[in-house]
Amino acid sequence: MNKLESLYQEWQSLQPLKEEDQRRLDQKFMLEFNYNSNHIEGNTLTYGQTEMLLMFGKVVDEANMKDLEDMKASNVGLKMVKEAALDKEHTLTEYFIRTLHQTLLREDYTVYRELPNGTQTSYVVHAGQYKTRPNSVITPTGERFEYASPEETPALMADLLQWYHDAEALGELSPIELAALFHYRYIRIHPFEDGNGRISRLMVNYILCRHGYPMIVVKTKDKNNYLNALNKCDVVVGPVPSDGAHAELAQILPFVEYMRKCLERAFIICIKAAKGESIEDADDWRKELTLKYKDDLNMPELSLDTKEDILDGAFSSLLKSVDEALTEFYSLFTSVKWYPSTASYHSYRQDYRTYYSEIDFSKQFGLIHASFTIIIMVEFQQFRYSISVDTVRNEMAPMSLYHKEYYYVDKISDKDREDVVNTIGRQINYFMETKGFTVTLNHDKTRE
Repeated sequence: MNKLESLYQEWQSLQPLKEEDQRRLDQKFMLEFNYNSNHIEGNTLTYGQTEMLLMFGKVVDEANMKDLEDMKASNVGLKMVKEAALDKEHTLTEYFIRTLHQTLLREDYTVYRELPNGTQTSYVVHAGQYKTRPNSVITPTGERFEYASPEETPALMADLLQWYHDAEALGELSPIELAALFHYRYIRIHPFEDGNGRISRLMVNYILCRHGYPMIVVKTKDKNNYLNALNKCDVVVGPVPSDGAHAELAQILPFVEYMRKCLERAFIICIKAAKGESIEDADDWRKELTLKYKDDLNMPELSLDTKEDILDGAFSSLLKSVDEALTEFYSLFTSVKWYPSTASYHSYRQDYRTYYSEIDFSKQFGLIHASFTIIIMVEFQQFRYSISVDTVRNEMAPMSLYHKEYYYVDKISDKDREDVVNTIGRQINYFMETKGFTVTLNHDKTRE
C-alpha cells in the first residue's frame, strides 16, 4: 500500500467530520485555493484582503478593482465545480467548461500590448468562448511554445471530453492520475485566450471531488516547481499541440508525481481537521505579515527631510490651490477666515505628526447666523502620509469628506488637488442651498 492509499483509508475512516471541523476545513480550502490560484496568474490581493472579501464581503486598504472582481468570480467558480462534481446524474461537458470560463472572466475585454518595434496592438478576450487567435508562451530558453490553433481547438476539446468519459468509466487510472492527465492535455490545448490556468486547476478539483477525494491547492510559493513539472513533460511529449492534447500517462510522470505530493498535503490537512487538530500552517504568521505588509517592507520610511519636503511643497501647494479656486466665492459669506493664516498650516497638539489648516465660513441668513469649518489635514505615519478634508459645524464631531493615502515615493496629483477643491466646493454649495441649516449631506467622495 502506497502513501496516498494509506492516507485515503485513514481519511475515509474519519468520516463523517463534525460540523465545526468540516466548517474549518471548507473555510481554509476556500481561502487557500482562491488566493493561490489567482496569485499564480498575477492577482495582487493579499491573503488578508482575500479573507475579508470572501468571508465578510469587505474591501480593506487599496485594491485593484479587477483583482477584487476576479477573486469573487473565482469563488463562484469553485462553488460551481463542487456542485457539479457532486451531481452524479450529470457528467462533465464542454458547455460546463465554457460556462465556468464565462463565470471567471465575467465579460469580454480588450488587451493592449506594445510590440518590440514600438507598435501598439490589441486583441479581445472572449469570456466563455474558445480562442479566435493563436496563443503561445515564451519558454525559459527564449523559445516560443505554441498551443493548439483556434481551428484545432473545438475538435481537440471534443476529444478531451470523450477521452475523459471513457477513462473514467474504464477505471484504470487513479483519480489523481486522471486529474493530472486531464490538466496536462487541457493546458496543451489552451482553449481560451485567458484564464486557462485557473480553469485547469478547477478541473483537477472537479475530478478529485467527484471521486470522493479532497481538493488540492497549488501554492503560489511552489509555482516554479509546478511549471517545471509541466515543462519536463513538454520535453518528453514534444512541441506539437495535438500530441500534447493526446499525451499518455507514461509521458507526464513528473507532473503526476507533483500532483501526488499536492494531494498528500491535502490529505494531511483533512485528517488533522477530522481529528480536531489545528490546520493552520506553521509559518502562517510569516505569510500574514509578509502579505499584509509587503508593500510597506519595500517602501522608504518617514524622515525629517521627507516631511519638510511634503509640508513645504505638496501640502502648501494644495492649500494654495484651494484658496485660488475658492477666492471668487468668498464674497458670498459674511466672513471667511483661514487659520493660522491664508493657505498656511500648523501642527495639531504639537505631535508633529498631524498638520492642518482651517477655513471658517460664516454667513447671515436673515436673522440666522450660520457657520461651518473646513479642516484640511496631512498626517504622517511610518511608511505613508494621508490628505484628509473634514467639516465641523456647531462644535459637533468632525465629519470626513475626503481621505487618501500615499507612500512617500508618491506625489499628490493634479487630479487629487481637483478632488479636494471639488469636495470643499460641494460643501460650500450645499451650505448655501440649505441656508446653513445642515451640512450633513451624503457625499460621493468619502474614503477612497
